[in-house]
Amino acid sequence: MSIFSLVGKTALVTGGGSGIGKAIAELFASRGAEVYVLDIASRNGSDAQTTAGRAIASLSCDVTDGQEVEQAVKRVVEETGRLDIVVNNAGISHIGNIEQTTGADLDRLYQINVKGMFHVAKAAITHMKAQGGVILNLASVAATVGLADRFAYSTGKGAVVAMTLSLAKDYLAHGIRCNCISPGRVHTPFVDDYLKRNYPGKEQEMFAKLAATQPIGRMAKPEEIAYMALYLCSDEASFLTGCDYPIDGGFTRLNT
Repeated sequence: MSIFSLVGKTALVTGGGSGIGKAIAELFASRGAEVYVLDIASRNGSDAQTTAGRAIASLSCDVTDGQEVEQAVKRVVEETGRLDIVVNNAGISHIGNIEQTTGADLDRLYQINVKGMFHVAKAAITHMKAQGGVILNLASVAATVGLADRFAYSTGKGAVVAMTLSLAKDYLAHGIRCNCISPGRVHTPFVDDYLKRNYPGKEQEMFAKLAATQPIGRMAKPEEIAYMALYLCSDEASFLTGCDYPIDGGFTRLNT
């Protein structure tokens, strides 16, 4: 466990109840970290998970509420004495071009995908400044490619990339690294739910079409995004900060 070990570190993962966030939380725990998941789904009775013999604490938290976030982060630090890693993963999607997007749609995306990350990063930095740490934000290829019919989502993820660079520059002297990951299409419960709601009876056909948009010929698995996150949050990546890392099966460079 010497390579990419997180033993002795405390990690906080937002939106860790399913999909990419869950995969990251489980992988980090398996590498020795004390993992706390912040997820609004915990309000519905989600309990702590256990993976590789290690518990993952689940805290109910709405990232759009700054006070809730502050209290959750404070509790993590009080219980463990430190906060080494924050993965800002919580987010939602929206389908539609600018004409199909209302002001309310844009506000909702902003509140969760941008302001939610702001709340978490701000609360975490207060505790990280004395010891250093890592903040990893989940962006998207939509931030740089501008996906069709994803106006609000692309706009918000573009802000995430800019936020990442700003945090990296402002807190370099405090030993805080900040990077972001930009996944392409990932097979998560969100994808299955989207296909079920919009293409009943044609789920497999539409899944194949979506998968084919990735030059590598398939969607990513949540675990593959988690491996990238593990590297960027480990000591082995101590020379990396202020970068956006696409993990997209060739989508941004090969899909011409």
